[in-house]
Formats: sequence, C-alpha cells, structure tokens
Amino acid sequence: MPQLNDAGDDGQVDELLVAVGDAVGVGDAVMTVEMEKAVIEIESPHAGTVRHIIVAPGDVVAIGQPLMDLE
Repeated sequence: MPQLNDAGDDGQVDELLVAVGDAVGVGDAVMTVEMEKAVIEIESPHAGTVRHIIVAPGDVVAIGQPLMDLE
C-alpha cells in the first residue's frame, strides 16, 4: 500500500474494485481504503492482469504491504 497521507500508517480495506482476471492499467483504481478521516481510492502503480488479491474488505493494511499480484 502506498503512503497516502501523514495521518497514519494503516487503513482498512473498504471495497475491492477489481477481481482476479481483470486487466488494470497504471493509475486505475483497484480498491478503496478507509483512512482516519477519508475513504481513498488506491491506484495501480503497474499495468497487468490481476493474478491474486492478497487482502479482503475489512482487512487492516499497512504502508508498504502488498495488496495484490499482477502478471
């Protein structure tokens, strides 16, 4: 998970916007994460096909934690 703000080091996965097998491009929104004061869309830093989603809604994720695998 990327560093999103200075308010905290983690957030809770709110919603997955992609599924295994979906194609994503650089900058495509792949999930939303609830931070301390806002719900933020997480964008893909790479293009590819979603091979595996590591997190699920409700999971708490830390900065730097992998969220999904792309191929």
